[in-house]
Amino acid sequence: MSTVIVVGGGGREHAIVAALSASPSVGTIYCAPGNGGTAGGKAVNVDVAQDAIAAFAVEKKAALVVVGPEAPLVAGVCDQCRAAGVPAFGPSALAAEIEASKAWSKAFM
Repeated sequence: MSTVIVVGGGGREHAIVAALSASPSVGTIYCAPGNGGTAGGKAVNVDVAQDAIAAFAVEKKAALVVVGPEAPLVAGVCDQCRAAGVPAFGPSALAAEIEASKAWSKAFM
């Protein structure tokens, strides 16, 4: 069974954890940081710093990291995971900038 890490602690991440929990191919789900509704069953809330997610994913042999919130996307968590050899669902830091900075996206368009 695969280990998955979900980064974030909002309603979106809660829904992602619920959907992943229903999969028989998913074992442990680490929620960083998660919330009161994410812990339980296959899911465990963990306190992992944003810049340590990639190392944590390698340590736990995660098959996938899913990043929900904008801040860790812009900080490059997906880029760091991919560089460490861990698949990540989410855009690169550069691609996330279009959502994070209205001035940048206006200049881009």
